[in-house]
Amino acid sequence: MISASKARYGSTVATNRPTLSTNTPKSPTSRTCPACSASDPALELVALRHRGAAIFETARRPVPVRQGYFELDARHDPATETCFRAAAAALAVQADASEADRSAALLQRYYGLNGSLATLSSEVERTVAVDLVDGRRLILKTSTRPEALDSFAFQAQAIVGVRGAAGFVAPDVLPTLSGDLMFVDEGICGYLQTRLNGTALNQADPTPDLLFRTGTALARLDLALAPLHLPATDRPLLWHIGCWPRLMEFVGHLPPGPTAVQVSHSMRDYVETIEPRLGHLCWQVTHNDPSPFNMMVTDQGLGFIDFGDGCHSPRIQDLAIAAGHVVTDPALPLGGAGDLIAGYASVIPLSGVETSLLVGLMKARQSALILINHWRAHLFPAEAQYIKKNVARAERGLGILTDLDQRSGAIAVEAAISHRP
Repeated sequence: MISASKARYGSTVATNRPTLSTNTPKSPTSRTCPACSASDPALELVALRHRGAAIFETARRPVPVRQGYFELDARHDPATETCFRAAAAALAVQADASEADRSAALLQRYYGLNGSLATLSSEVERTVAVDLVDGRRLILKTSTRPEALDSFAFQAQAIVGVRGAAGFVAPDVLPTLSGDLMFVDEGICGYLQTRLNGTALNQADPTPDLLFRTGTALARLDLALAPLHLPATDRPLLWHIGCWPRLMEFVGHLPPGPTAVQVSHSMRDYVETIEPRLGHLCWQVTHNDPSPFNMMVTDQGLGFIDFGDGCHSPRIQDLAIAAGHVVTDPALPLGGAGDLIAGYASVIPLSGVETSLLVGLMKARQSALILINHWRAHLFPAEAQYIKKNVARAERGLGILTDLDQRSGAIAVEAAISHRP
């Protein structure tokens, strides 16, 4: 067992990261593996694991940073290629929910707590809802994957970092009995957090006022995240904007039709006209996944959960993601996203570059979501319904925005902002 004291992830970054031991044999790395060119989902999983195993330990190191932002020329940068392969390999493995459940024992050992446990749906780690006898509701996240050490360290410190910030609510992390933010024990790591009481935004009535308040809360979250210096902000993430140029490798998993065409056009526009200008944007720690499933309407205000995709990226990326998810009505400017955008801009005014790139970033993120989730649904057909929970919304939103070019998109954004005081 690895002592929890050796895995302290408090206000400073651990310099000697613990490692997880597993009983899984090391995957071969031969480029001639017959599975690497197979179309069968099971063989594709083998191929991805083969490619990912050899590069993960290199890729989990911080990616080279240039003038404070991610090395973004993903078409030629070998570091970004390495991160993309490692990130794809990580998402080509089934969620930890398939592993034997040790949640009750870990909860008692590291927190001295007992309660009613229920496993929730999750794409990567095991996520368990914990109801204590005193009425408290918690979430225990655990994983047996080596990359979870970095991910959980980031998540726990991000949540602690925004503690007490005004304008939004977020969970809190409960320390272990020894005072650590997370634990490592015999090939498994994890952390315990509080659970927000409220309604997910996808289940709420998206009135203009609610969307405006959502935008203001998201901006407040970004302001709280901005000064934080967190571990593993450049860990391999397929959702990182630096991976987007390579996502067209997955386009073969899209059914033929208008969506596939729109995705191709949006990603080409991203590579040719948006990516070269990303260096002019403000970069910081971001949530990177403010979807309607991760934004909560609570009695205390708008809340944000699931920091698992958080990273160092353009600040406006959070706005592009959140706004892209609420593009639903073709009869409204920007499909109805204008109120959320206006709310965000009322707290953090958009620069000229941000205004001109926002709609293109919205379309690129919608396209990334469509590509990644169609690919993963192909790998895990039994879990396709959960994996693709946001796909229909993204496809509809992309269809609504597809005719907006950079100029018309900027005009629409400016109009949305000026429409609200």
